[in-house]
Amino acid sequence: MSGPVSTIDAPPGETDTGHPTAPCVEVSDSREATVGRFRVRRALPRRGRRLIGAWCFADHMGPADVTENSGLDIGPHPHIGLQTVTWLTDGQVLHRDSVGSEQVIKPGQLNLMTSGDGVSHAEEATGHYRGTLEGIQLWIALPDATRRGPAAFEHHAELPRTDLDAGAGAATVLVGEFAGIVSPARHDTPLTGAELDLRTSATVPLRSGFEYGLIVLEGAVTVHGRTLRPGRLGYLGEGRDELHLEVREPARAILIGGEPFEEPILMWWNFVGRTADDIIAARADWEEGRRFGTVEGGYCPPLAAPALPGLPLKPRGRTH
Repeated sequence: MSGPVSTIDAPPGETDTGHPTAPCVEVSDSREATVGRFRVRRALPRRGRRLIGAWCFADHMGPADVTENSGLDIGPHPHIGLQTVTWLTDGQVLHRDSVGSEQVIKPGQLNLMTSGDGVSHAEEATGHYRGTLEGIQLWIALPDATRRGPAAFEHHAELPRTDLDAGAGAATVLVGEFAGIVSPARHDTPLTGAELDLRTSATVPLRSGFEYGLIVLEGAVTVHGRTLRPGRLGYLGEGRDELHLEVREPARAILIGGEPFEEPILMWWNFVGRTADDIIAARADWEEGRRFGTVEGGYCPPLAAPALPGLPLKPRGRTH
C-alpha cells in the first residue's frame, strides 16, 4: 500500500494552506489512485493539505478480492524520511523489508516501518490467505533529528483499546496518545493515530494544541453538520478539547493528529525529504543499487523509479 506520491498529489512549489488555530471542518475528496493492482482512495496529501501533524500520507485500500498467490503485488521499493503505518480492517498481507523482516499482518495488528535514511520493502500475498482485503496505510514524516537514522521495523500484535462514552464504541490507539492511553509503537513527534469503532454518537477527547483529521473507512460520521463518508477527508484544525461525532449506524474511522509539523518537507514518489538534492540522490541510489539494501524472497520484481518531474522540486511548508 506504499505510495507513490505524484505531482498531482503534491505539486512542486505549492505551499499548504496552513493549520487554522481555531476549530474548523474542511472537507476534501480523496483522489483515486492505483497502487500495485489495487485502486485506493488517497485522502492525503491533497492540494493545499500535505500535513496533519506529522501525518503526510493516507491511502484507504479496498475492499478487493485476493488469493494465496496474488494480493497487493507491490515489489521492493525504497523510502526515506518517513514511517509507514499499516492497519488492516480485513484480510492479510505479507511484509518483507531490507532490515530482514518477514511479517504477515492481520486485522487488529500494526506494522510500523521506520525508513530513516533508507529502507526498501515489498507487500505481497501471504501464500495462504484467500478472501477480502481492506485497510489503510499512512505515512508519518520524520523530523530532522531522526530522519537520517537507521531503518527499523515493528510489529504489534496487540494494541491498547479504550471504551468511548456511554457504550458508544471503542478506540484502538495505533500510534501516539489518545484519551491518556499511549501506543507502544514508536513515534518521533507528538502524535495521535486511533481507530474509532463507533456504534452510536460519541464525544471523544482531543488535545487543543494538536491539529486533527478524520478519515471514515465504513459508514458515515457527521461533524458539525458536515457528513464524512469513505472517500472524503475531514480536516478539523486546532483548538478543540473534544469532538462530537454524530453516528446513525455503525461506522469506523481513523483519527489522525499531532502538533503542527513546522519543518518544510518535499514529497516525491516514495520519498520525504527537505531539498531537491535529497530526492535526486535517493532516486539515483535506488536505481544504482546503493543505500536501500535488498528485500529477500518474494515474487514481485523491484519497482523502477519514475522520471523526475520537469518542474523545480522545492520543499513545501505552511502558510500562516
